[in-house]
Amino acid sequence: MDNIRYLRGWEKLKEIDGEQGERVIASLSDIAPDFAKLLIEFPFGDIYSRPGLDLKSREIAVVAALTALGNAAPQLKVHIHGALNVGCSRTEVVEVIMQMAVYAGFPAALNGLFAAKEVFADRDAKKNAPEK
Repeated sequence: MDNIRYLRGWEKLKEIDGEQGERVIASLSDIAPDFAKLLIEFPFGDIYSRPGLDLKSREIAVVAALTALGNAAPQLKVHIHGALNVGCSRTEVVEVIMQMAVYAGFPAALNGLFAAKEVFADRDAKKNAPEK
C-alpha cells in the first residue's frame, strides 16, 4: 500500500510543483530521506489526490495558508509556482495574497507579494532565456 501512496504522490508532486518540488525532495535526501518520503506520501499521495477539490482550488488554498503563516517564504514560492502550473493566473495569485492582509495582516501579505514577485521574475527569466 505504501508504495502505491508514494507513486501516486510522486506523480502528483511532479504535476503540481514540477522542478521546484523535485528540488525540495532532493534537498532532503542527505538529511531526512524518511521525511521526504512522508512528504510525498501524505500531502501529495493522500490529500492532493482526493477528488473533492481540483488542483487549482487546492493551490489557491495553500498559497493563502502559507501567506497567512508569514514565515514560510520558501514553501510559499514553491506553491506559487505550483498554482501557476495548475492554471492560476498571476492576477489570481496576487489577489489571494492581498486577501490575506485582511486576516493575517499587512506584513504577511507584503511578504507574500514579495515572494510572488520573485517567482514571477524567475519564471520570466526562464521563459526569456536563450535555449541551450
